[in-house]
Amino acid sequence: MDFFRSLAVAAAGLRAQAGRMRVISENIANADTTATRPGGDPYRRKVATFEKTLDAEMGVETVQLGRIRRDRAAFKAQYEPGHPMADARGYIQKPNVNTMIETLDMREAQRSYEANLNVISTTRRMLARTLDILRA
Repeated sequence: MDFFRSLAVAAAGLRAQAGRMRVISENIANADTTATRPGGDPYRRKVATFEKTLDAEMGVETVQLGRIRRDRAAFKAQYEPGHPMADARGYIQKPNVNTMIETLDMREAQRSYEANLNVISTTRRMLARTLDILRA
């Protein structure tokens, strides 16, 4: 029945977007971390990817969280000569995380998550209404 296929697709979307929000949250949480040893690299931003999969049992294509990739963008250099992780010139390496971009990505993921929730809610209401009609 198409109702159950809709539910399966939307549930897969919920899982994928929840994973994306977890990755974004990790980026935001580590936006100000530095290296743990002098000369080491600080936290590197992670980027969630998605993969399409086939749910053979339901006969539908769904989405799932794919590989979590590392953003290869350059780190930010900040002048802090007194910092224990500063190099000989007094600069420390800061993560390549831009909190403004992460916030916007989080909003996009949240909207997609809510859209999938709406699909589930609407499908459940339609299913309940169909059952009511069949009982009458």
